Amino acid sequence: MGCQTSDIKFDGNSSFEWLEKQCEFGPRNPGSQGYYDCKEFFINNLMEYSDTVFTQNFTYTELQDKNTYDLTNIIAQFNVASEKHILLGAHWDTRPWADMDLNPSNHSTPIVGANDGASGVAILLELAKTFETNPPPINITIVLFDGEDMGVDGVNNSWAKGSQYFAENLPIQKPDLGIIVDMIGDSNLEIPIERNSYRVAPDLITELWELAKELQLPAFQNRLGYDVYDDHIPLWETAGIPTIDLIDFNYPNKRINYWHTLNDIPQNCSSESLGQVGRLLSKYIYSINP
Repeated sequence: MGCQTSDIKFDGNSSFEWLEKQCEFGPRNPGSQGYYDCKEFFINNLMEYSDTVFTQNFTYTELQDKNTYDLTNIIAQFNVASEKHILLGAHWDTRPWADMDLNPSNHSTPIVGANDGASGVAILLELAKTFETNPPPINITIVLFDGEDMGVDGVNNSWAKGSQYFAENLPIQKPDLGIIVDMIGDSNLEIPIERNSYRVAPDLITELWELAKELQLPAFQNRLGYDVYDDHIPLWETAGIPTIDLIDFNYPNKRINYWHTLNDIPQNCSSESLGQVGRLLSKYIYSINP
């Protein structure tokens, strides 16, 4: 066990402030002012917490409106001297279209993306702040992936463009494993086991879910859920990094949908949910023998 593990406390309230701050920039869909302002915000804050921060730039022409965008993955590393190496990732872009909104007149309106975008990043920024004062026992790479949410239904590779580019042009030493966090801010948080994750990294899934039980984190449901095409898929299929996805795709439940709608706002998220996920990841990371 890592000697620091009992001293590290993940702050769900502080993490929620990161979520709210992102949403204050407005939608962060590529090409928007919120996108550019928030990118600068991320880079400046990560540079404060880590000595190793860099960007990975690429372009993508999305399929819906056929617009081409310059996109950016943002990468920060901690304790790079360690041989053990884990990637933590989340997408920072938000969907340009509220195409699942019940009001058809909103379908071309960008979403704020409090849960689908800001929640995963909020976890990682709070962890980065923790790593600055309490260096992790192993090499941690945090990647904020761009271009995850410009896809069209039925075309898997139109999603997760940032992780596709990252996996095809790996800019770091290959990590031993990866953990993606996406849509984990839902006030009614239930995280089942994503099916692709279990196929690729069953031992990691088992370890995390047992740890969640030990920590009494009820959001982690010991059952198989959906299989989801998310940033973890290219990391495994292209780069060979066994990667899992922590995701609650029912937002907020099976009957009501805030996903890709104008209702994806901070009021439908909670610090308690972020706290559960952050506590699990913090405990896991600081318990690893270097």
